[in-house]
Amino acid sequence: MPRILIIDDNAAVAMALEVLLELQHLHSVSASTPEQGLALLASSRFDLVIQDMNFSADTTSGVEGEQLFAQIRQAHPDLPVILLTAWTHLDAAVNLVKAGAADYLAKPWDDARLLTTVNNLLELAETRNELARRQHHEQRARQQLAERYELGTMVLHDPASLRVVQMACQVARSDLPVLVTGPNGAGKEGIASIVHANSAQRRGPLITLNCGALPGELIEAELFGAEAGAYTGASKAREGKFEAADGGTLFLDEIGNLPLAGQMKLLRVLETGRFTRLGSNRERQVHVRVVSATNADLPAMIADGRFREDLYYRLNTVELALPPLAERPADILPLARHFLDQAHQLGEDAISALRHYPWPGNVRELRNVIARACLLASAPLISAADLALPRSTAPAPVHNGEEPDQRRIEQALHNAGGVISQAASELGLSRQALYRRMDRFGIPRP
Repeated sequence: MPRILIIDDNAAVAMALEVLLELQHLHSVSASTPEQGLALLASSRFDLVIQDMNFSADTTSGVEGEQLFAQIRQAHPDLPVILLTAWTHLDAAVNLVKAGAADYLAKPWDDARLLTTVNNLLELAETRNELARRQHHEQRARQQLAERYELGTMVLHDPASLRVVQMACQVARSDLPVLVTGPNGAGKEGIASIVHANSAQRRGPLITLNCGALPGELIEAELFGAEAGAYTGASKAREGKFEAADGGTLFLDEIGNLPLAGQMKLLRVLETGRFTRLGSNRERQVHVRVVSATNADLPAMIADGRFREDLYYRLNTVELALPPLAERPADILPLARHFLDQAHQLGEDAISALRHYPWPGNVRELRNVIARACLLASAPLISAADLALPRSTAPAPVHNGEEPDQRRIEQALHNAGGVISQAASELGLSRQALYRRMDRFGIPRP
């Protein structure tokens, strides 16, 4: 149950507040002096403070209250504080709210407004605590992965990416082929690097071939090598990627772009470990772990006759599906800070812009945006304007009558920092409707 500390030297006021809160099933403790209040804060946990601004009958300056608030803020910077006073000074109220006060109410207070403020602050505090617990759990999960496996420079904080990396580490020890799926720019090559770094072939080379970057007539020579004179321009013998990767890992990026003729020969190598160079009759034997990646719908390509079904099942012994960056919101800011140079930092408006942008280009787009901002920013503190994010690609809000799915609800809650009212507004729902949908999807509610 949340605990609220009331600091007021007027016993009648303190009792009235205790009764009001008790009717809402909220537990409160009272202190009659600033010193007693500070001592209680030092010895016990509280979720909210309601404090008076005047502790002397002969003054209305509020100096004692300001000093108490400053001491609370210094010792407990994240603890929400509601200020009460019988003498409303607008300038003092503005200054104290700027200094971090949650609200500033005049006596006699309005019960409904006070309770609304209390409930909202407690809800926000609980959400922040839950986010902190989750972040601690995610950080510990990453530390445990890093203690057992080699993660290289891969930046991962979101549970969605942690799950993929954990699975990649688990399957790395086997020789089974791995297929990494996900949109362009999501970080599939990083997953392939993790598989290699934790495999039995980690002391061997990691060779990469982008199957979409070469014309079809050169793919076979790139994969298997060629003898001198095997094709126009082949003035000397050359080894292919399979030979270069012998004893290590071959990463075939954009495998969906491999021509059918190349697919058939690739299948044979995967089955036997044997191949021949173009222009040669001599078979060669290699031991290579194959990791492939694609952003294409391979089952649909199979149905269209553009991809071999037998090759698909050979490559897809284990599939690692990497979600787009928009579905890994906890990765956005750590990645952005990872891409920053040492001379720059992110301003608050830039952080907000990064969180709310949908990132259609995924991690690659984020890296390019940060690099451009570092190059063009006129000050060390990067602003939202320096990021120059397009507005036209921002996701449209969900309106009443349009059913938001679990992912959109979780994204809205993340964007709103867990504040139910803000998330409901973004989704175009009432608070009650959002709660009902959260319960339906099993999303924890404050």
